[in-house]
Amino acid sequence: METWRGIDATPDGWPDSVVAIGVFDGVHRGHAALIRTAIKAAVERDARSVVCTFDPHPTAVVAPHAVPAQLTSLKRRVELLGSLGVDGVCVLPFTEELSKLSPEYFVRHVLVGALHAVGVVVGENFRFGHKAAGDVALLTELGRRHGFEVLAQPLASDAVPTDGSQASPKGESFSSTRVRALVAAGEVASAAEVLGRDFGIEGTVVHGAARGADLGFPTANIAPVPGAAVPADGIYTGWFHIDSRRVPAAISVGTNPTFGDEARSVEAYLLDFSGDLYGADVRLDFASRLRGQIAFDNVDDLVEQIETDVAQTRAALELD
Repeated sequence: METWRGIDATPDGWPDSVVAIGVFDGVHRGHAALIRTAIKAAVERDARSVVCTFDPHPTAVVAPHAVPAQLTSLKRRVELLGSLGVDGVCVLPFTEELSKLSPEYFVRHVLVGALHAVGVVVGENFRFGHKAAGDVALLTELGRRHGFEVLAQPLASDAVPTDGSQASPKGESFSSTRVRALVAAGEVASAAEVLGRDFGIEGTVVHGAARGADLGFPTANIAPVPGAAVPADGIYTGWFHIDSRRVPAAISVGTNPTFGDEARSVEAYLLDFSGDLYGADVRLDFASRLRGQIAFDNVDDLVEQIETDVAQTRAALELD
C-alpha cells in the first residue's frame, strides 16, 4: 500500500482509481463496509482503490470549539485502512484554504486531476466543499461531467450487518459519534461491537507516582496522544501492545481517589511481564470493564481489591 500526504504528492503516473472519501476516524464497521465497496469496484474497473482522508479532523478548522475526541491517531488510522486491502491512502491536510474550495474545484483538482477517479464511494450523507455546499446529488452530477460513477452507500447499522453477524433489533447506525459515546460511558465491549475490534488508545509510557510498585503491582503509566478519547474512570481488562508483542493487562483509568489524587491517569498492570518501558510508544486495547472507581479506607483493602481485579482479568482474558 502506498501512502502520501497532500494531493501534490500523489505518485507520478498514478492510474485510474476508485476513491473512498471520508475522515474515517476509528475505521469502524460502517467505514470498513464502505471501503470494501471501493475495493470491489476498483477490481471490477481494473483500477486502484484509494482512500482519501483528512488530517486534522475538519472540525478543528471549521469549528475548533467542538473538536470531537480522537478515536485513532493518523498513524493507526492508516494502518487500519491498509489492513482492509486498499492500494493507497491519500491524506489531505485539512486547512482553512482546503475548507474554502468549491465542490467543483475539489472534483477537478483532487478527484479527477490527481487521483484519476473512475469511481467515487461515499456515505449517503456525504457533504463536501465550502460550507458543505456539495452533497451526493451534486457529486453525481459532477461525476457525469467528468467521467466517474458515484456509489453512495447507505449507513451500515446493527440492523443491516456487513460481516454476517446477527442483526440487532435496535438498528443503530455504526458511527464514530456512537463509539465516542460508548467509550465515554466505559462501555468498551459495546464499542468493540461497532468498531469490529477492541477500542484502543495510543500513547507514551511515562513516569508516575510509583505507588503500584510499592503495593506489589508495578504499572506502566501511559500518557495518551493529545485529544484522544479515553474510557470512563474504572478498572478494565485489556491488552498492552509494544512493538510486535501483545501482553495481557489489568487497566486503571481515573484519579486514584484512595490517595487523594486529582490528576486523571491511565495505568496498566502487565501480567507475566518484566522490563523497562519508559519512553516507549504503545497501544492499550480495552477488552471489558470490571468495575467503577472506588476510594478505599486503607491500603490493605486496596491491595485485596487489586488482587481480585488481576484474578478477574486472567479469567476474562482466558489466560488460565
